[in-house]
Amino acid sequence: MYPEQYIEFLAHFNGDRDYFECHEILEEYWKESSDRSKDSIWVGFILLAVSRYHHRRSNYNGAKRTLEKAIKIFTLHNHEPILMGLNVDIFFPMLSKLLVQAETEERYQSITLPISDPSLYEACIKECQHKGFDWGEDSNLKNESIIHRHKVRDRTIVIEERLEALKNKKGNE
Repeated sequence: MYPEQYIEFLAHFNGDRDYFECHEILEEYWKESSDRSKDSIWVGFILLAVSRYHHRRSNYNGAKRTLEKAIKIFTLHNHEPILMGLNVDIFFPMLSKLLVQAETEERYQSITLPISDPSLYEACIKECQHKGFDWGEDSNLKNESIIHRHKVRDRTIVIEERLEALKNKKGNE
């Protein structure tokens, strides 16, 4: 019922808190499965993960900007989080609280996205177990490989994709 990538996203988001991986998983899914609309619900989830990544690194402006964009998308698609198995009565107030925390530069705290569908919850728990981490653990703020993932990852593919896009753009001019 739910895309495998969404389950994997939720497992990372609520499990090992690898928000960068959350971004990577859903960005790939979004590119492959949609019209690449910038206001897709998938982009909302991607931006939410990016916001949490920035907030944890004390980049409050980045957290605020990306969360504002995510909230705009989720508001535009206010019925879709229900279809995505989330409890919107908890989800939307949670987003508002996160925005205030970014604006007031409050210290990062782990959150758990409120899943209302028992089958989705069970699938996420199984995914966490499969990946070897626990659901609902707080972020390990000493794990540099997760906290600063953008600095330690291999960017070869990203660079190649950007060069190819630039080449195609110049060829179309």
